[in-house]
Amino acid sequence: MKREAQIALTITFGNGGSLASEDLQLIEFIRKERSILGAARASGISYRKCWLMVDALNRTFETPVFETHPGRRGGGAEITLFGERLIALYRSMERRTRTATAAALGELQKATDPHYQKRASGAAEAAPKAEPRRVRSRRS
Repeated sequence: MKREAQIALTITFGNGGSLASEDLQLIEFIRKERSILGAARASGISYRKCWLMVDALNRTFETPVFETHPGRRGGGAEITLFGERLIALYRSMERRTRTATAAALGELQKATDPHYQKRASGAAEAAPKAEPRRVRSRRS
């Protein structure tokens, strides 16, 4: 089955923060689950990584994306109004990007080699293999 080419929108801000599809998915999972732990379970992302993403998103913007409520039993997380606006803006940019690039992306897709197979990355694969050294045994 041939997969179609896709555009992935990642926004890198001047302050070093970024916003990508994975971030938006996490925001939407937290909105649905109302907790970071629930979002981690639902998304398959580790709890630690979710916390790091939440922290990074809240630090990227002057207005928080999330409000967190600590506590073992009554804790949770909510999306702020700014977080809701962030989702709407990102999804709008995504739609416009797909529309604007559809023709060029289709042309690039047609130019791809259907027999291409991705290889494991690494310098070892790119470098030619050296001949094994012959070791002489010492006779006593």
